[in-house]
Amino acid sequence: MRKVYIVIFFATILFAACGQQGGTTQKKGSSGKTLEMLVVADRSVYAGDTKQLIDSLFKQPQMGLPQPEPMFDVVNIPTSSFYNTEMFRVHRNVLVCDIKEDNPNKAYQYADRWAAPQVVFELAASSRHALDSMIEHLAPRIIKEMHEADYRRIAKAFGGIAGYDLMHKVEQQFGFSLTLSNEFQMANANNPSSDFAWIRKEAKDFGIGVLVSVADYTDTAVFRQEVILDRLDTLMRRHVPGPSDSSYMATERRLDFYTVKTSIGGSPYAVETRGCWRLMGDFMGGPFVCYTLLDPQQRQVITLTGYVYCPRFNKRDYLMQVDGICHSIKFLEEKQ
Repeated sequence: MRKVYIVIFFATILFAACGQQGGTTQKKGSSGKTLEMLVVADRSVYAGDTKQLIDSLFKQPQMGLPQPEPMFDVVNIPTSSFYNTEMFRVHRNVLVCDIKEDNPNKAYQYADRWAAPQVVFELAASSRHALDSMIEHLAPRIIKEMHEADYRRIAKAFGGIAGYDLMHKVEQQFGFSLTLSNEFQMANANNPSSDFAWIRKEAKDFGIGVLVSVADYTDTAVFRQEVILDRLDTLMRRHVPGPSDSSYMATERRLDFYTVKTSIGGSPYAVETRGCWRLMGDFMGGPFVCYTLLDPQQRQVITLTGYVYCPRFNKRDYLMQVDGICHSIKFLEEKQ
């Protein structure tokens, strides 16, 4: 079998193009639903093993949800329709797949190419085998970059309706910032704790929130899954009561948890844990994502836990909102 050598070029477009009058024109806002991915490929390409491969990688079940939901909603658009229609070109997450005999077997990545925030991957393959090899090799990076584009979209959306008072309280209390909309409030405002905050948004059909806590860093044991879950249980029992007497939030130990090393907010070390929570003494529950990270000075361990309660609808997109809040963390410059 002929060997396929894949060369990957990452071309990043950082600035908007100049307008006709010599001024700088801002990029259009990107379109697309939360965690929606546009696969630009003709039917002859997006078929057979290639389609099965794309589906298996990008439509696999999202980890940590109580019911199966795909990681991405994948939508196929023919190549000519994509390049001739601006509505498609400004989509937030784009994967272009092209097969021609004279293609160089190269992959290109663009940031904010036609809109912002946006990530575009173009795979120029000489054969179906070469294309499938590139897709399989690049899938982890594509997933990561498209998640980052969604995080940026959430931060941008919240920035337009920012809850400045609440954001200022978080900065004053913890020494780092989170991007929050004015739909959120401090749940424990009348009973504040110096090392914990419960930030939440309550709506008719759902509730979402972020639990923020800090503690002195002691050793690497704080990043072990069982230690993270035990700490979460302690924090939630102490600070997050349920609506019924003696009820409280806790991790759902009857289901699986997933913990991986990750990067977030410029932290020197961080891990991500996903799973489900339940209400002890009542009948509520849902998914959560937890980030346990060191601050840049490695003095404190910070825990950011986003959770969702949404019994009537799918939960993936709501979880992405609180995930985006966690990823918006920015450490303030250390005061002299």
